[in-house]
Amino acid sequence: MIGDYLETKIRQFRQDKGITQQELADLVGVTRQTINALENARYNPSLLLAYKITKILGKNIIEDVFIMNDD
Repeated sequence: MIGDYLETKIRQFRQDKGITQQELADLVGVTRQTINALENARYNPSLLLAYKITKILGKNIIEDVFIMNDD
């Protein structure tokens, strides 16, 4: 349903890069709590934030990190 929260692979890719939630938050200019909410599908990021996170995690396509649930 439109309006649901996006699932993400942020935790997986962040851990693969060896960075903490706080480090990622600092790099993209948000709080650690925001990163936690994103990882737990409790918050939808702005397009700009999604783009920044995607780039920091070394991915080229936002859809590699953020998954739109079609259910």
